[in-house]
Amino acid sequence: MTAVTQTAPLTHEREFNISWVDAGPFLALAALLLIGFIINPDFLSVTNLSNVITRSAFIAIIAVGATFVISSGGLDLSVGSMAAFITGVTIMFMNMMAPDFGTWSIPAGMAFALVVGLACGLVNGAIVTVGKIEPFIATLGTMGIFRALITYMSDGGTIPIDRSLRDAYRPVYFGTVAGIPIPILISLAVAAIGAVVLYKMKYGRRCAATGANEDVARYSGISVVRTRTIAYVIQGACVAIAAICYVPRLGAATPTTGQLWELQVITAVVIGGTTLRGGKGRIWGTVAGAVILELIANLMVLSDFVSEYLVAAVQGVIIIIAMLIQRFSK
Repeated sequence: MTAVTQTAPLTHEREFNISWVDAGPFLALAALLLIGFIINPDFLSVTNLSNVITRSAFIAIIAVGATFVISSGGLDLSVGSMAAFITGVTIMFMNMMAPDFGTWSIPAGMAFALVVGLACGLVNGAIVTVGKIEPFIATLGTMGIFRALITYMSDGGTIPIDRSLRDAYRPVYFGTVAGIPIPILISLAVAAIGAVVLYKMKYGRRCAATGANEDVARYSGISVVRTRTIAYVIQGACVAIAAICYVPRLGAATPTTGQLWELQVITAVVIGGTTLRGGKGRIWGTVAGAVILELIANLMVLSDFVSEYLVAAVQGVIIIIAMLIQRFSK
């Protein structure tokens, strides 16, 4: 009888703590919106929030894939360079197809981008799992390769999309459905699919088990190589989707496209509650983390407290603080 009365409060306390941890990113998001409104009432205008969330869509989409990679015990530092590479080859493919197929080259280019993204993710996954190289080192190497390739293809300049395709492609970024920008709808769709896979399917449980304890997962019959490789393939697909949405924004790819996206992606994932050492993933928290980063950058522009040129520094501070919280929390 005594054992029962002692165990029940502990169970209740554990559930209470978990609910607060899961709600953390959304509470931080609400607090940031309130602070932004106090500093500048225009911060909460529909136009400003729509622009901010639309700009955060690229990071949110890539961060969904990164949630799978990190929760499985991996890491991918190449996502920014990969996005630049996929953007460049996609534009080159569509430009090559445009004279013969016109606007039909746009859906063909999207399909091509997905294939390239899947291939890039597979290469990263194979290097990490089959090659048994630490994810940090492996993706640091591919980061340099992808960035060098886009620089070589553009000859250090830009790769613009064909003029005949610009107007037809613009709605992918600038268009709306029922007043909601298309990039936001795409990011929500990607997050919803990611949540179903991570929370409701066997692969999601295998992914978390692999990240929590690789040896235990292997003894349980889980293929660690297959699970982690698939996570990197998912990451590549998400980078490709983000690149597809990004092309009409600037209409060109450059060697600086996607620069520091890897920092923003990892920060968004960590803010969202995913443990960087693996074993736990939070898809919707990741999306909230991506929005938080863009809101902070927007607030720095609207206020005079901190220079907008220090956005990357602030993001670096945020990820360090988030990691300290994870390390010292229960």
